[in-house]
Amino acid sequence: MASFGWKRKIGEKVSKATSQQFEAEAADDKDLADDDDANWVHASKRRKEILLEDCVKKSKELKDEGANLAENRRYREAIHKWDEALQLTPEDATLYEMKSQVLMSLHEMFPAVHAAEMAVQRNPRSWDAWQTLGRAQLGLGEIALAIRSFQVSLHIFPMNPEVWKEDLSWARKLHEQQKATKAEAVQPLSKEKDLVEDSLPEYDFESDEIVAVCAAIAEKEKALSAAKTAVIVSASGTVQTVTEQENCPTAPDETLFIRAR
Repeated sequence: MASFGWKRKIGEKVSKATSQQFEAEAADDKDLADDDDANWVHASKRRKEILLEDCVKKSKELKDEGANLAENRRYREAIHKWDEALQLTPEDATLYEMKSQVLMSLHEMFPAVHAAEMAVQRNPRSWDAWQTLGRAQLGLGEIALAIRSFQVSLHIFPMNPEVWKEDLSWARKLHEQQKATKAEAVQPLSKEKDLVEDSLPEYDFESDEIVAVCAAIAEKEKALSAAKTAVIVSASGTVQTVTEQENCPTAPDETLFIRAR
């Protein structure tokens, strides 16, 4: 009968030197993998930087082309170029500000205000964006908002004579004219109201005359309620009006057959 001896585990057959060599090779492979990952991340970042640089460069070219078109009064083509540039650099406040100026030249005030607002949102420290916004608001008739925009522009760049002497002074002048026009429109209405109030007499409902008239009306109604009349038509066709007293009513004749009140 065969006997079975104790079997050692497979791992015990591996020598210590072989194990150390395996661990060293594994460490080398890990270092190579880490280097590959680092190289891939670096390459990806570099590709993004290059792509961003290309976008900025292309956007600047489109911006310059649009500016040349705008100087030659080819406003629609300029807007098209700037819209393409905004696809590449959507945070460029200058593109929105230039677009707003051209839209004002085309008398499209609502889009001009919107473009200027986008410029201010992207660069709140841009005094020229606030100036353009104020001008667009003036074109829309929003004088109070325009004054505020010009004031913000001056707060950012206090030494700007154009905003101070031209834009803000003109907006304030329009504001004063607007207030004067409203006051002139209100004056005729107030005068008509005063005339109506003056034409209406003032009655004293507790005066002696009013009390006397009310007493006379009451006495008349009392007399009418005390004396009642009746119309009697006889068989022969005679019509007779009879007054009845409350205490002694008049009895109708037997020959009467119609009685009307």
